[in-house]
Amino acid sequence: MIAKEGAGILLYEEQEGRGIGLMAKLRAYELQDKGRDTIEANLELGFRADYREFELPAEILKALNIPAVRLITNNPEKVAAMEAAGIRVVERVPATIPSEPTFERYLETKRDKMGHLAG
Repeated sequence: MIAKEGAGILLYEEQEGRGIGLMAKLRAYELQDKGRDTIEANLELGFRADYREFELPAEILKALNIPAVRLITNNPEKVAAMEAAGIRVVERVPATIPSEPTFERYLETKRDKMGHLAG
């Protein structure tokens, strides 16, 4: 999307498994293979549904003197975090994901349990 647009910034924060870390994420995958959804798996392992924080990307944008963005996300918490930090989100651009039977339930869980918007 960024290449097609001709400009943009990609910020990647290493917060694997919604902030629970890579090894815990792998244990959560095992539980998902046994029928839990992504939220149930995290909770069963003793974690919250999501530990991620979104303030650092806003601070990076401020350091780059970028006061407003078109944000590619389906997560309303990311939009709220940007705006709370003083970065104006002029447009939320859906992160569209092609339908694939292997992760339809995952996307439904994100929508139904975490309030993610459709792509």
